[in-house]
Amino acid sequence: MAIKFKMVPKQNNISSPPEIKYYPCAVSQGEITLDDLARIIASRSTISRADCYGVIMALSEVIGQQLKEGRIVKIDDLGTFSITLQGSAAESPAPLGKINIKGAKINYKPSKELKKNIKQVSYNRIR
Repeated sequence: MAIKFKMVPKQNNISSPPEIKYYPCAVSQGEITLDDLARIIASRSTISRADCYGVIMALSEVIGQQLKEGRIVKIDDLGTFSITLQGSAAESPAPLGKINIKGAKINYKPSKELKKNIKQVSYNRIR
């Protein structure tokens, strides 16, 4: 199935005079829930939907716990999860501390296999 997209106008205020250019923007075809994922996985394996649901929930919980402990989580066919900190700068390393940390974000880097699947996608423009 093709990924649907539309052309969206965006204004470039840096140029003088401001220009409007059009860029492709993917159009979502809906959502898939954890229950849906568990049902699909169960239909492709010998595991029940409830077992799939439990495994996916446990995987999510374990990834979160391991990230909290400062580990990088690498799942071969899925990708790599890691933590990045956001914070404020200081003039020298001496005064840097917890006060400089404003928050953390989860980085996700897809696996080579997943990237390869995305390269095989086709596109369909909607108007």
